Amino acid sequence: MGGGNAQKSAAARLKNMKDAGKTDEERKAATAKAAKDSCAFVCKICRQTFMINAKPPQLYLHVTTKHPTEAATPVICFDTLVDFDPEDPKGEKAAAAEAEKKKKAAEKKKKKAAGGGDSLLGLLDAGLSKGKGKKNKFGK
Repeated sequence: MGGGNAQKSAAARLKNMKDAGKTDEERKAATAKAAKDSCAFVCKICRQTFMINAKPPQLYLHVTTKHPTEAATPVICFDTLVDFDPEDPKGEKAAAAEAEKKKKAAEKKKKKAAGGGDSLLGLLDAGLSKGKGKKNKFGK
């Protein structure tokens, strides 16, 4: 009625597999991903690399400090700075403008829906009064 050694051996094998960690393929994939991420942004002038998590303000700071002559057109260094606004580095002004635009569109939609309600009721009334004249085959 005992558990037997096979059960203990299987449990030990499973535990050792978990402790072993990554396989060779997983290690190679992780290394390749880390290498790709480490040089996600490369300055076109000085070839300095930046990690994938570098934000546009950090890239712009690099342009202004290392290449002050190119500060007027930061796109020369980094393509990702196309829509970057140095006056609004976090994008708060752009986000506020977008929210205002959505709000106005919603108000316009509400007004349009409220204005069309009367004509819809008129159409329904006309349709209902027109349908009363017909008699059903079975209802006589």
